[in-house]
Amino acid sequence: MEHVIEIRSLRKEYKEFALKDISFDVPKGFITGLIGPNGAGKTTIIKLLMNLVRRRNGTITIFGLDNIEDEVQIKDRIGFVYDSPYFYEDLSLSAIKGMIAPFYSQWDEQQFQKLMTRFDLPKNKAFSSLSKGMKTKFALVLALSHNADLIILDEPTAGLDPVFRREFLEMLGEIMLDAEKSVLFSTHITSDLDRIGDYMIFVRNGEIVLTTSKVEVQERWGLVKSRSNFITAETQNIIRGYRAREYGFEALTTDLPKLRGVLSADALVERPTIEDIIFFLDKGESHA
Repeated sequence: MEHVIEIRSLRKEYKEFALKDISFDVPKGFITGLIGPNGAGKTTIIKLLMNLVRRRNGTITIFGLDNIEDEVQIKDRIGFVYDSPYFYEDLSLSAIKGMIAPFYSQWDEQQFQKLMTRFDLPKNKAFSSLSKGMKTKFALVLALSHNADLIILDEPTAGLDPVFRREFLEMLGEIMLDAEKSVLFSTHITSDLDRIGDYMIFVRNGEIVLTTSKVEVQERWGLVKSRSNFITAETQNIIRGYRAREYGFEALTTDLPKLRGVLSADALVERPTIEDIIFFLDKGESHA
């Protein structure tokens, strides 16, 4: 499989936090979710990708190019949305666009105008007059108006109303009809990734805990609930976390077909959501 991003042995240290020599790939042509609890390192990873902070060691390649040595060439092909967009507060949206568009060799003015109309954004109003949701919408318009090959989104739907969130997700789906496009999507709204994600990377305490595909989760993973304890020495290696409840036991398994052989008749099996996966990897794993 071809990868749009390749990270190897990446380390970044702060006073009370560190990315611990992490390695992972982002496949080309798919939507990959970067998930994990607050403070796990998601935003630090994205800042390192965009060369907004400098790594201590390791390598980052995007489109097969080094993200520092080939920064200008890479950023020409990336659409990027921060969790809190920052532009000149007193300038109108048209003026901001006029400053940003020349930086992109593939700027599409027709697409920009189309999205501004679609999102009902006021071209002549100052950026400071917009609500948080409208500021995010404008940042998305800029990111999607220069035919970017990679879209990097850091909590893009936070603060958006449900109607626009759905419209935004549908728009990402439209973008992905082009198999050459890729998306890296950091979010804590796990239902968004349940809807559109293809792959997910789970990060916790500066470490990569899990990388998997939605297909793998759908075919082999399961959330199992039973009155009796079904965790044995034979099955413990396929349990990624469990907890004892008043009514019995609840566990996340990565090999449901194998586990079915030891389940009692009263066991209930469900397909786990991404929220379930985050909970059991972050909280339930301490009981496994």
